[in-house]
Amino acid sequence: MKKLIFLFLLYSGTALAQSYGPQTHQFSITGKVKKESVITMDSLNSYPLKTIGDIKVTDHTGTFKHEDDQLKGILLKDILNHSQWAVANPKLFSTIYFTCIGSDGYKVVYSWNELFNTPVGDNVYIIMEKNGVKADQLPASLQMASMLDFKTGRRYLHNLDKIIVGVVE
Repeated sequence: MKKLIFLFLLYSGTALAQSYGPQTHQFSITGKVKKESVITMDSLNSYPLKTIGDIKVTDHTGTFKHEDDQLKGILLKDILNHSQWAVANPKLFSTIYFTCIGSDGYKVVYSWNELFNTPVGDNVYIIMEKNGVKADQLPASLQMASMLDFKTGRRYLHNLDKIIVGVVE
């Protein structure tokens, strides 16, 4: 009996350790923008949905963690395209970076050039469906993935809460 209780506590503790913070159904875009905005699940439905495929999620060492199948999503740059950057001229776009923050405080960073000037930008998605389940029905609803990363888990974000636009000084 003690062995059974120990195993239960061990597995339940592991499940709790994998919490990704409160579920989100919207996120804000703030910082070095001319006008801050809030992107809701309803507004996300107005963007083109793309079939992404499957992703093998790995940790920082490249060790396989799990696979997510049948992903569909919206390109992050399509959403960011509606923002106007608070910089003096387009030459300064190269100084812009985006800090994407989950409700648990986890942070992922992209540069303007990375998203708008390389193939990476055509492969960073807000996931709207996973394994046939719509985003608003998932425990970690607003997820992001960079499909070209080698170590995919580093920039796989759960429960996107805000994007802060920054400028390198």
